[in-house]
Amino acid sequence: MRFAPLLCLAALLAAPLASASSRYEVRNRRIEPRQTLAQALHTAALPDAQVEAVISALEGVFDFRKSRVGDQFRLVMRNGELDFFDYRQSTVDEWQVRRDGEKYVGSKRTIEVEKQVALVTLEISTSLYEAALAAGEDPGIGMVLADVFAWDIDFYRDTRKGDRARALVEKFVSKGRVLRYGEVLAAAYDGGLVGTKRVFRYALPDGQATYFQEDGSSARKTFLKSPLKYAHVTSGFGSRLHPVLKYLKNHNGVDYGAPIGTPVWAVADGTVTTAAHTGAGGNTVCVRHTNGFETCYLHLSKFGAGVRAGSRVSQKQVIAYSGNTGRSTGPHLHFALKRGGQFVNPLNQKFPRADPLAKALLPDYLSKVQVLASQLDSVSVAASAASAGPGPRAAP
Repeated sequence: MRFAPLLCLAALLAAPLASASSRYEVRNRRIEPRQTLAQALHTAALPDAQVEAVISALEGVFDFRKSRVGDQFRLVMRNGELDFFDYRQSTVDEWQVRRDGEKYVGSKRTIEVEKQVALVTLEISTSLYEAALAAGEDPGIGMVLADVFAWDIDFYRDTRKGDRARALVEKFVSKGRVLRYGEVLAAAYDGGLVGTKRVFRYALPDGQATYFQEDGSSARKTFLKSPLKYAHVTSGFGSRLHPVLKYLKNHNGVDYGAPIGTPVWAVADGTVTTAAHTGAGGNTVCVRHTNGFETCYLHLSKFGAGVRAGSRVSQKQVIAYSGNTGRSTGPHLHFALKRGGQFVNPLNQKFPRADPLAKALLPDYLSKVQVLASQLDSVSVAASAASAGPGPRAAP
């Protein structure tokens, strides 16, 4: 008799399973190359009528032209028929189709995203990427900092072990996870080679925001230090043994190692003079700038949107993507700079800064910078106090 309660419990647990009539199946798939969403659904063995129902439910909700390779989707089947469908492009872009009686209803899933302002501190031992990981940050913070300091620091050539970076930056967070970084409100870099750099974001009266140094002088220069956010120099300017032709030849530019498809910046405002395949140079873009300067970007995989001879481009605009076209031994970007028609070394040029902040705006700017600077420096003050240990105790 003492086993009766256990037998009764087993019977209760088994009863729902025995009486259940629904059978569920989950299919997880991805969009493959040269595949539309409808084709992917057919490949996932969804019946034709239900494929049409899903596509119809998403019309006006999801732009099918934006479906891309690698997008994930899930089918939940109940007794062989679709019960639920969800389609995910990112942590914040997700669409769903639910069964509602005899019809299907599509919608974009609402995901709560919170914007926070956080202080990020990085200490470089090997690279900015590794420093971000060591600090528990997404490596994307490195690209954000490379953007902010693009006029003063080449984050491949100029960084040294022991350099420190701090940034007061917006974080977009969902369920405790950082989805992306937003604007950098203030940033500081203390480097063994480049010294101390501090920049602050300020919105001008016309609504455009840009970066200035602490005294109101511009953080911008007429030219960026590099046409890539983050890449290493594989071949410098000057005479070298040509890797293809196998004889000494002047290398009238700088080569940056970069995977095919890496975005290439215009280093300064200007007018495109060339956007074409040039033989040995492969796909090439050349831009004419003020004061007799011209830049050229070679071996590209493709050109940026709207980039053609005669078009205007602005500093930091993506004008092309790195590649391996023309006479090239591997994926890279060849970057050349001319001054007065003569090639010069892009790595040793010193360019002037843009105009400083207007004097009428300086009082407002300085008052706002004072607040940002105190937040930016709070971590270093706390760290200094901790490293110094407890101070002397007051006499009783």
